[in-house]
Parts: sequence; C-alpha cells; structure tokens
Amino acid sequence: MPSPSPQIRLWGRVNSVNVQKVLWCCQELDLAYERIDAGMQFGVNTAPEYLAKNPNGKVPLLMDGDYVLWESNAIIRYLAQQYGAGGTLYPPDPRIRGGVDRWLDWSLSTLQPAERPVFWGLVRTPPAERDGTAIQEAVDAVAALWGIVDRHLAGRRFLEGEVFTLADIVLGAYARRWFGVEGVAKPELPQLERWHARLAEREGYRRFVAPPLS
Repeated sequence: MPSPSPQIRLWGRVNSVNVQKVLWCCQELDLAYERIDAGMQFGVNTAPEYLAKNPNGKVPLLMDGDYVLWESNAIIRYLAQQYGAGGTLYPPDPRIRGGVDRWLDWSLSTLQPAERPVFWGLVRTPPAERDGTAIQEAVDAVAALWGIVDRHLAGRRFLEGEVFTLADIVLGAYARRWFGVEGVAKPELPQLERWHARLAEREGYRRFVAPPLS
C-alpha cells in the first residue's frame, strides 16, 4: 500500500519528461500524492497563484504540506532524502552520490538541450513543417551524447553500478524519447539498449514513461 502522504501535491502534465521523472520517483518510493494537470493545453502555470509558488511558470511544481519546491531534479532529490532515507535511490556514500549528481546535472546542462530539437522536431511538429536536414543533424549530435552513456554502461547493470538510482530515472526518461522517435538514422548503441530494456521492466517506467510520445 502507498505510504500515507496525502500532503504531497504535484502540478504537471503527464507527457512532460520532467514531470515523468517525479512520477516515476514517487512510484519507486511508494508515495501517495495528488497530481494536478498543468502546462501547455491545461494552462494553470501562468496563473498568478501558480507563479507565486514557481515564478518560472514551468512544471513540475511540488508542495509537500507547506513546503514548495520546483525544478524536477531538485524535487526527486528531496523526495528520495525525505521519504527514502537509507535507501538506494540517492545513496549516502559520497562517491556514489557524486556519480548520481553528475548524471542529473549532465542531463540538464548537456543532454536535454541537445535532445529537445529532436523530440520537438519529430513529435510536436506536423510532418509537413519538419526540417528533415536540421532534425538529422540534431539526431547526430544527441547520438554522440548517448554514445558516452553507452560506453559508460559497459560492465554495469545501472548507471552507477548494480543499484538503481535517481540517475537511471532521469536518463531513462530521456532514453525513452531517444528510442521512441522514428524516421531518422540512429547508430547502434547496444549497452544503452540493454540498460533501457531493463528500466522498461519497472512499474514506474511502464506507468509514466512508456505511454506514446506526445
């Protein structure tokens, strides 16, 4: 049964990769929460009362009782420490945690900016309006980044060894997009594919990340 945490409220639409990270994390921690649709077609995130909590006007936004937090990677770190203390999602060992933090930071500084033109170009742009050359160039750029992850995964079950962590949640959500887009040339990345298939077996992935891209 989910842990009794009705005070947790999460604003965000389910097709946002950043919201998916948080939902998957809640699943791993067996947390109960209330989710409110927000962003894009749902609006809400531009309302004054929302902006008072998150002046960026983005999703997700978390409230845990009277505690307010925005930024998806900050949210999952908080949840893992608040509700999964002593667990393996955010390991207490400084060296393992440092590795986890590296991937969380890299996902935002490097991977997401490269990935965004691919996802938006192939999923959220009508076919007649797509620039095939620009999209393939973006695919080649993000493929080089996934190549880094592919090489790192050699000999590892998960990103930081044998234990599933927040790093796997975050990069796993983006990997779903990488493997889910079609109609472009992508290199073979066998270690990445093996790891992604392992993630796809987890309930949080199946519920929140696996649904069709939109």
